[in-house]
Amino acid sequence: MSLRKRGARRAGILAAVNTAVPAPGVPPGPEHEPSPLALLLDPRGRISRRGFWLWGVAALFGLAILLHALLAIARVREHSAEQIVAALLAWPALAVSIKRWHDRDYAGWWVLLGLVPVVGWIATLVVNGFLPGTPGPNRYGPAPRR
Repeated sequence: MSLRKRGARRAGILAAVNTAVPAPGVPPGPEHEPSPLALLLDPRGRISRRGFWLWGVAALFGLAILLHALLAIARVREHSAEQIVAALLAWPALAVSIKRWHDRDYAGWWVLLGLVPVVGWIATLVVNGFLPGTPGPNRYGPAPRR
């Protein structure tokens, strides 16, 4: 076997080992934790209540403040700044909310409940922020670290 083939084979084996999914019932280790970018942009998988409050509320709120400050420095009108910030943070907010619905073993389409004024907002806040997720793995992946 040539050195090139051996190196490619070894790289493939290492990649398979590094991306292995833990067995059901085994909590994911730090090597299986998604990056902050994946948490905010990828709607697949699950996120805990703690993760929802940290990433879906606190981090997005902090990003909104930072973006408003930067747009104010750039002298963008307040109305335009609101629209820009809302457009930039809409997908991360949806992705985190979808992950939280997945943790409850519901389809991500339940995020549309937030489109119902008042009742939908309250129901979404209660389900995403206060109700525990399903214990153990479900159809959306292993249980997130709590």
